[in-house]
Amino acid sequence: MEPLELLKKYVSDDKLIKHCIATAAVMRELAKELGEDEEKWWTVGILHDIDYEQTQGDMERHGIVGAEILLKEGVDEEIAEVVRRHNHMLFGDYEKPVEIALQAADSVSGLVIACALVKGGKIEEVTPKTVKKKFKEKSFAAGCDRNRIRMIEKLDMPLEKLYEVAIRGLVKFRKELGLS
Repeated sequence: MEPLELLKKYVSDDKLIKHCIATAAVMRELAKELGEDEEKWWTVGILHDIDYEQTQGDMERHGIVGAEILLKEGVDEEIAEVVRRHNHMLFGDYEKPVEIALQAADSVSGLVIACALVKGGKIEEVTPKTVKKKFKEKSFAAGCDRNRIRMIEKLDMPLEKLYEVAIRGLVKFRKELGLS
């Protein structure tokens, strides 16, 4: 089963599906940039919140239930383990590039999309400079954890490069994300 199909088997909320697509779009571009497995990173991004509706945001269970679902569905154990550990409230000792990238992609995707919404949904008008400016405004897209975004620096990637990569990935999925 395709990752997006699998996600939709467990998730019905359109906003959550779009969030997962956005995270996956950034993950795929990060994999390309870092010489990693694009398909694996895309899959991790799509499936990282597969349990969010089931756990109803219970951060003591989020990720753990997701991994159980993925293993039951026959998804690769390595992907299930990344999903299990992505809940930064339970874990945080991220060393693997895929785990670090997921932390950054999960938050930066929302920040970049918020920047696009300010520009009338025009993702192609968002620049790394725009994102850098909005990153500094703590009240802007307040749910986007800046510390998780900064984790990308552990992979020797400057923040501005992350913004560029994230924009590039999100542009490719603008229609699915409701952007222009």
